[in-house]
Amino acid sequence: MRAFLHGFGMHVPERVVTNAEIGARVDRTPEKIEGASGIRERRWAVAETSVADLALAAAQDCLTRTGVAASALGLIIVASGSARPGFPGPAAEVAVRLGLESTPAFDLPMASAGSLFGMAMAAQMAAHFGDVLVIGAEKMSAVIEAGALDPNTAILFGDGAGAVLISARSGPWEILDSVLHSDGQYRDALTFDWSAPLRMDGLSVILQAARKLPSSIEELLTRQKVAAADVAQFLLHQANQNLLVRVAKSLGVPAERVYSNVARYGNTSSASMLIAAAEWSQTNPATGPIVFSAFGAGFHWGALLARSV
Repeated sequence: MRAFLHGFGMHVPERVVTNAEIGARVDRTPEKIEGASGIRERRWAVAETSVADLALAAAQDCLTRTGVAASALGLIIVASGSARPGFPGPAAEVAVRLGLESTPAFDLPMASAGSLFGMAMAAQMAAHFGDVLVIGAEKMSAVIEAGALDPNTAILFGDGAGAVLISARSGPWEILDSVLHSDGQYRDALTFDWSAPLRMDGLSVILQAARKLPSSIEELLTRQKVAAADVAQFLLHQANQNLLVRVAKSLGVPAERVYSNVARYGNTSSASMLIAAAEWSQTNPATGPIVFSAFGAGFHWGALLARSV
């Protein structure tokens, strides 16, 4: 059973929120925000924009880039930790707005690691469903503005969506393997349920992420007998720049081998890894192994390895 990555797509809102703007609201200087996170600006959607709107735009971009008609899709997976509570989730709306009437679509309500888990699932399901579109979409501005702004979290997050097309048909990259992990004992370290402001134990989150991201990558590479030095690019959840640098150091690879756009978009939760992949793939040829990895609330984390065909 083989599965392939055919291409990526992305969408970010037009509005740019600078460190000066958000800093004025939380009594932080732009320099202090960038020093703590590596973030200089982020994108925020207007109030009327929904998670489904963002997801649809990224889906359409991915389909355009890959030259695949929406009617050819066999399954849609939408990962989001910021979709409004209740049912149905955004996946059903995305499907109908793509013109689909009976194509299965389901939601993964996971923050930060959702798109990675969706990709791993799609790789296993592509043999049965054919072309699978995985979307990570987040409106994190609504989450942080749901209550009084917390200076430690308000500075981090942005809005956006990313998408990837996975199929059993041959494509530019073959998915070789993936590892997924969860540890619910840390579930209270990063939580949000719309009834109270986002709660994050920053020290616990960063310590666990700095350990578990490289550990899962090393587990995967060891299993596939691939050296970290031979990986062309590491496409990670864009939590903050300091974490990306720590992961590169743990793996013993140059910092530039870990793709980073967090300075421009901030942390877009489950959208960030696919937004990074969409940007990276536009300017880089499909050569060498690539690794995807993410860590998020739950805690959930893991890695996925693909190689150019």
